[in-house]
Amino acid sequence: MRPLLMLLMCAALLLSGCIKVGPDFTTPPAPVAESWMGPDDQQLTASSDAHEEWWTVFNDPVLNQLIEEASRQNLSLQIAGLRILEARAQLGIATGNLYPQQQQLAGGAAAVGGSRNAANTAGADLHFKDFSSSMDAAWELDFWGKFRRGVEAADAQYLATIADYEDVMVTLTADVARAYIILRTNEERIRLAEESVAIQERSLEIATNRFDGGLVTELDVTQARSLLANTQSTIPRFLINYQQARNALSILLGQPPSDLADILNSASKLGIPEAPAEVAVGVPADLLRRRPDIRRAEYQAAAQSALIGVAKADLLPHFTLVGSIGLQTSESSLTRNGNSSFSDLFDSDSMTYFAGPSLTWDLFNYGRIKNQVRVQDARLQQLVVNYQNTVLRAAQETEDPMVG
Repeated sequence: MRPLLMLLMCAALLLSGCIKVGPDFTTPPAPVAESWMGPDDQQLTASSDAHEEWWTVFNDPVLNQLIEEASRQNLSLQIAGLRILEARAQLGIATGNLYPQQQQLAGGAAAVGGSRNAANTAGADLHFKDFSSSMDAAWELDFWGKFRRGVEAADAQYLATIADYEDVMVTLTADVARAYIILRTNEERIRLAEESVAIQERSLEIATNRFDGGLVTELDVTQARSLLANTQSTIPRFLINYQQARNALSILLGQPPSDLADILNSASKLGIPEAPAEVAVGVPADLLRRRPDIRRAEYQAAAQSALIGVAKADLLPHFTLVGSIGLQTSESSLTRNGNSSFSDLFDSDSMTYFAGPSLTWDLFNYGRIKNQVRVQDARLQQLVVNYQNTVLRAAQETEDPMVG
């Protein structure tokens, strides 16, 4: 019997590595144009270019420093990084399910006393002490690929969190660059408005003197005063926009709102960053390789596809190998005369064990498992459509700036 049992166990282990229920994920088709509508413009070229550090094309050392500090200190980026650690731990949990799922070491001692007035206890030993220790294990075989699909899902989710981190990084650098350019633009507007105010104050003074000399009418003075007031009224609005841009930069750098004077004044004569004369936009297919939000949507769909296999495996029987090995002995008042038998626990005669396979099958589940498969499949279809929609939105987000 033992050789036959070992043969069956080996066959079960081999088969458990071959079968995987559920669909194998393939990247969903998505509508992608062959070329952009915008490259007819001479400022746009269809050639591919490196986009990892796109902000360096502005040749602004302050902008480079701000983005570097934001990548180290931004709190939203840190949260995305912590999600990667969580997903990696979840992947480790899923991988652990491929091995014996339950192992425990147990031991105990108990004193037992029975009633002599109970039925069928005549001449029995009603008082004894029991000592035991054992190691128990249970291993559900991955016969239908349930746990391997779980590893696939966890691995895809792990890759999705990495893509999410990259997406947060892309958004962060864009927000820092946008806030910095808004700040420099309003800084320049304030400077020009203050220069205009100085010139218009001189014009008002000249118009007043000429009016006092009878050379012009009061209308010239009124117009000069009105023009000066209009220019002066723009400065507070520019100052508000300037301070709001500073506050936004502070938050993006992971610190309370501050004036950032040490960084911004280190190169105050740089002015507004200038974009290059030509921009390499590549071809639409480059989006599939370059945009992390598209990769994230694809990995999320892949993770969900694997969960369909996990759900389908519950429709089939579960094969489990169970076993226990331990030591057990008792102190009997009839045989030991009150002497302790704890030392006998470690004798070879005290060994106990059992091992064997077991089978469980949820035959009568009233449609719960089938509907759970349908739930997982519906979620996959949602994520496939979400992937296709993400590709379309990415194309729009590229075409719109070209038109702009």
